[in-house]
Amino acid sequence: MIDHLSFGVTDIARSRLFYDGALGALGYRMLSGDDRALGYGADEPVLWLYKTSRAVQSGPESGLHVAFKAADRDAVAAFHRQALQLGGHDNGVPGLRSSYGPSYYAAFAIDPDGYRLEAHCELAKATP
Repeated sequence: MIDHLSFGVTDIARSRLFYDGALGALGYRMLSGDDRALGYGADEPVLWLYKTSRAVQSGPESGLHVAFKAADRDAVAAFHRQALQLGGHDNGVPGLRSSYGPSYYAAFAIDPDGYRLEAHCELAKATP
């Protein structure tokens, strides 16, 4: 349904460092970039970050949240670790979120501009 998503960041160099690491842990990379915009994805840019003077207010009350697909639990953990090492803040350690579903595994972070991010995978179902 969604072709791409874009939002503003206040410091494009800081955001590049953060998203190169956090999204790189999930197998995504910057596919387009300059001093005004960055485009991330696997095969084509799906997430665009644009330089702006004011980021969107994205606190818990706003409901704004971006979730990225992860291949497995290790990728979820790597995303979280990279996000925290590169200037983000913890918003939920890697773990099973059974309230979202029996195999929903995710981690949550807040980027340097305050955007709430998630990496998510579904755990493989055990065979009987």
